Amino acid sequence: MKIVTQVKLIPEADQAAALRSTLRTVNEAACWVSKVAFECDVPREYELRKHTYAELKAQGLGAQAAQHVIKKTRDAYTTLKANIKAGNLGKPGSKRRAKAESKPVMFRPEAAQPYDDRCLSWQYDAGTVSIWTTAGRLKNVRFACSPDALKMLREHRKGESDLIERDGVFYLIAVCEIPEPEVYEPAGFVGVDLGIVNIATTSTGYQAAGRGLNRHRSRQLALRKKLQAKGTKSAKRLLKKRSRKEARHTANVNHTISKTIVTTAERTGRGIALENLTGIRDRVRHRKDQRTKLHSWSFHQLASFVEYKAKRAGVPLVYVDPAYTSRQCSECGHIDRKNRADQATFACRACGFLANADDNASHNIGRKAETVWTAGRESRVPATP
Repeated sequence: MKIVTQVKLIPEADQAAALRSTLRTVNEAACWVSKVAFECDVPREYELRKHTYAELKAQGLGAQAAQHVIKKTRDAYTTLKANIKAGNLGKPGSKRRAKAESKPVMFRPEAAQPYDDRCLSWQYDAGTVSIWTTAGRLKNVRFACSPDALKMLREHRKGESDLIERDGVFYLIAVCEIPEPEVYEPAGFVGVDLGIVNIATTSTGYQAAGRGLNRHRSRQLALRKKLQAKGTKSAKRLLKKRSRKEARHTANVNHTISKTIVTTAERTGRGIALENLTGIRDRVRHRKDQRTKLHSWSFHQLASFVEYKAKRAGVPLVYVDPAYTSRQCSECGHIDRKNRADQATFACRACGFLANADDNASHNIGRKAETVWTAGRESRVPATP
């Protein structure tokens, strides 16, 4: 499986200037290539190379850098078409979709630029990299990362790395390919109910309350409103400085929760069952004052963290249909909308079973997963001799 490792570059002043100039140059070139692709309607990378490669070389880009600029431009259009086909940019005729289709893809000055092993080399013992720039090859550019990240790079780095700039700081995002352990046969499943009030509730009794995260989001929202209303230069600087703070905090919380879930399943020899919540924002209707919480709900990120951590540990994972998991009694199986007394309470109208609503749903999810796993696994009937 492929995962990414991020390292922070610590360049000298002249090295930082060269890296910054390189990113701006290649992204300006990518914008030009994008305009050519849009105006000439070039559908394939090979044809796009015929139209643009010679000009990119004339602009001073190296052969490999020119190839990467063309490839990342073509990949951007592939992603755009995939999003349009999937309906992520709205229905045909919508303003958002029409706007995306009416102009070429543009690249930010500090957007990522891919590097292969010809343009970038790593010196792990020295903690430095040698990297191509428009000002020539930069050697002995220092980098910093955790010991675990360095071990991951040393043992598993493979393929391209991306150079990016965030708030004046340069990073390398390296691809690491690690072997996947064999998935074991689970002795049951840990059902995971995802929500907003409680971020995750498992059938093993673990509950990650969302109160702290929701309070953090509310504080960030109030601060953004206050700074935006102020409108001064210092307020705008502070807004830019804090722009990704909420995202980093949320990702850290989700990493902690996902690690706990996967570790519990691995320790007990069970699999993990998650709800398939694809498209839930389109299906669910909420009052206006509740929409911010719904659209800030990072269930997809948490599920993706659980998925890749489970894959690294060899833990089986299945997605189940979430229909009626919050209305069904985990004891007798009775389904009734009135069973859900309120957000936190489940009271079965048939057998009188009383439980926390999220805990009850997690048991239903775990039970559904056993059925899905049994139906989907390979037949164990011996072959006919």
